[in-house]
Amino acid sequence: MNAGRPVRQIAHHLGISEQTLHVRRRQHLIDIGQLPGPTREDRVEPVTARRRIAELEAEPAAHRRATELMGKVVPPEDASRPSR
Repeated sequence: MNAGRPVRQIAHHLGISEQTLHVRRRQHLIDIGQLPGPTREDRVEPVTARRRIAELEAEPAAHRRATELMGKVVPPEDASRPSR
C-alpha cells in the first residue's frame, strides 16, 4: 500500500517524525527475522521482571509501615492475662 511513497510523506500522513518511522520499520524487520537484534518480545520480559522486582522490594516497607500504624491503633494484649 505504501510501497514507493516517500518516508516524509508517510510520516506526515501518520503524524509522526521520519525518525520514528525509520525506527518502527527497523524494529518490524527485526521482529520478522529479516534483521538481527532483540525482538519486541525479548524486550518485554525484562521490563515485566523489573516491575515485579520493584513491587516485591516495596512490600517489606509497606508491611513495616502497616505494622507501625496498627501498633498505634490496637494496644498490645495484656501480658498478665492468661491466654485462652
